[in-house]
Order: sequence, then structure tokens, then C-alpha cells
Amino acid sequence: MSIDLLLGLQWGDEGKGKIVDVLTKNYDIIARFQGGPNAGHTLKFDGFSHVLHTIPSGIFHPTALNLIGNGVVIDPVIFQTEIDKLEPFNIDFPNKLFISKKAHLILPTHRLLDAASEASKGKAKIGSTLKGIGPTYMDKTGRNGIRVGDIVLPDWKDRYENLKQKHLKMLSSFEGLIEFDLAALEEVFFKAIEELKKLPFVDSENLLHTAIKEGKKVLAEGAQGSLLDIDFGTYPFVTSSTTTAAGACTGLGVAPNAIGDVFGIFKAYTTRVGSGPFPTELFDEDGETMGRVGMEFGATTGRARRCGWIDLVALKYAIRVNGVTQLMMMKGDVLSGFEKIKVCTSYKTKDGSIKHFPFSIDPEHVTPEYIEMEGWKEDLTELTAEDQFPKAFNDYIAYLEKELETPIKIVSVGPDRKQTIFR
Repeated sequence: MSIDLLLGLQWGDEGKGKIVDVLTKNYDIIARFQGGPNAGHTLKFDGFSHVLHTIPSGIFHPTALNLIGNGVVIDPVIFQTEIDKLEPFNIDFPNKLFISKKAHLILPTHRLLDAASEASKGKAKIGSTLKGIGPTYMDKTGRNGIRVGDIVLPDWKDRYENLKQKHLKMLSSFEGLIEFDLAALEEVFFKAIEELKKLPFVDSENLLHTAIKEGKKVLAEGAQGSLLDIDFGTYPFVTSSTTTAAGACTGLGVAPNAIGDVFGIFKAYTTRVGSGPFPTELFDEDGETMGRVGMEFGATTGRARRCGWIDLVALKYAIRVNGVTQLMMMKGDVLSGFEKIKVCTSYKTKDGSIKHFPFSIDPEHVTPEYIEMEGWKEDLTELTAEDQFPKAFNDYIAYLEKELETPIKIVSVGPDRKQTIFR
């Protein structure tokens, strides 16, 4: 048996939460493998809408176990807020939600360091969500971090105090950039720690190995998107974790040969939140329409997403890096009404036209080159089967499949669980 993997192929916000929710009925375990509470996985069903930040997107299904893997960083305060918001749904958290002992904790001072560092950059800001995620991963790789398993040890408070003092020394170099009341932040933090202790802490890699041996089906859920990967994304405008398929191995403790299908999710167009290069970004009425119709606002930050045409150069790159076996196309309905739809097929550079993703996609280095396709005017949101698709929409899907050399198995025509069409 193997672990299937689901991840985003663009700059995040592709709709991963919805697809995990749709697929969960086929799996016994849903496991988040990286990222932190900057994730905003939106699920809509039965007239209900909820945004998950740390909790895996299979939590609403009665039969699936949900696991937060070692590659995730957890803010206990934000995590407890998520738990509280789910109270009306009577979820049996002690039996439904397990946390890896090796997952790292975001401390109040991590958040302060994040805010101070971003403020110090001025116009060079990278667009951090200010959740303390970057500083937490820095402490992890610097071998200074505090893990979930540490909070039940007798010297837990000493470990916390030592790391806090280190952070306060660092914050002194940012004096005047931010104001804070650490005592108030700590009061909320330690209350949340006590609540966190009510959930099962597990040796997650052993749990998964045992599950696979017993023939159980596991779906690994990624956060952010491939173009935000710390190694293969548009550095330095990236996140602090490995968002590609390799991150599932290090973030869950599974071997590469345990990975089965890799589901890659992308929008029928492209969006990006925060700073960083974006070759196909639109600054005209088309871009404004995409944002308005697609409700393109960050589920976590509320920030407006930048919008543009689909970029096949970047998409092919993400498919190759991840070894994608199946594609899921989201938000095809948003493109209804455009007379013409553009598809970026290559980049123009000083050395000529290229079709591979280069070291830099800054505007001074690349210009997108497009082909143009016929649009469709039909409303797709009420469609329930592939044979109802307008011809132009079918042509768009067929062209993308041919160019990407990967089958598009799911097409989403709206945010609700029911607006998901299998091909």
C-alpha cells in the first residue's frame, strides 16, 4: 500500500481544502505534512463555510483520522481558536485529531520577531503573514526549537524561558519598530498549551508505517503551493517549508517509494498573494474581473489576490518537480464570460523564447508569450457532469491536458462540495 499526496501547483490558494474534503471518503487517514497557520483551506458544504488553518481538511468526515505531521509548525493560540469554532459540529477531537510529538511550536516571541523583521525591510517586504512561521522554522533548523513533545517534560518551562530570552535579545536590535505586551501574549499562550495537552500526541511516523502495513489508505495534504517552496519557489518570496512532494517524506517520515498518486491542484487562471514576481499578472479589467468573480481574497489574511492568465511554463515546472500523476482544475467557472482566454506557453528572454522555468522570472528577465483561445459565456456553476460542458470549455481542458501531458481528473465549477465533477 502507498500514501497518496495532494498539493498545490501555483502560489497557493488553489483550492486544496475543498478537494481533500471531497476525497476524504476514500481514505482512512488525512495527514498535513508542512506549513503553519498561514494556510487557509476553505470548505463549503450544506450551506456551511469554514476555513481551516492547521487542522487537516478531513476533520468533518466521521470515519477519517486526521494527523498533524512533524513538518507542521503549530501556534497553540490559533489552533485553539480553530477548535473552538468547530464546537457546534460535535467533533470527537481526542479520537479524531492526532498531533506529531515532533511538530514544532510557534511561540509569542516568534510572532514578534516575524513582525519586527518584516517591518525592518521597508519596501523590500516579502509579504509575510506575520504568523511567526519563518522564525519558527529558523529555530528548527538552528536546533533551538521547542516541539510538541517537549511540553509534557518536567523542564518544559525552562526550555521556553531560554528560547524566549534568546528572542528578546534579537528583538532589541529592532527597537522602535514594533510595540508589544509580552505578558498578555504569554497568558493566552499558556492557556492554549494546556488545551493542546488534551489531544493525543503521537509518534506520527510509526502511526503511519503501521497504518500502511495494515492496508489503510492515507492522503497527505500539503499547504501553500509549489511556487512558494523554499528551494524551488520564487525565492526569496517564498514560504519557509518544503511545499513540494519531497516535503511529504520529510514532513511525515515516509519513504519516497511509499508515495503513490500525486494529485496536483491548479486554478484555470493564476493568482498570487503578497510580494514577488508574477509574469502573467493582469492590471486591467480582465484581472479585476477575475478577482471579483473569483472572490480572490486570502482566507487567512483577507488580502486581495493578484490575478492573471494561466502560466503553463510554471505549471509544467511544478508538475515535473512533484511527479504529478493526476490534475484537478479549480475555478473554471470564473472564466465564464471572457470572449478570449489567453494561455502563457513560453517566456521571452534576452536569449530568445524559452519554455522552461528559469532561475529568475523577474519582469526585467522574462515576458510572457501567449496563445489565445475562444472563451465561453455559459454559467458552469449548475453543471453536474462533463457532457454538459460548453465546447469552448472542453477545448480549453483538452488543450491543457495535451500541453501538460497529465490527465485532468477533476474539474471544479464552484466552491461547494457538490460543484465537483469527476472526469
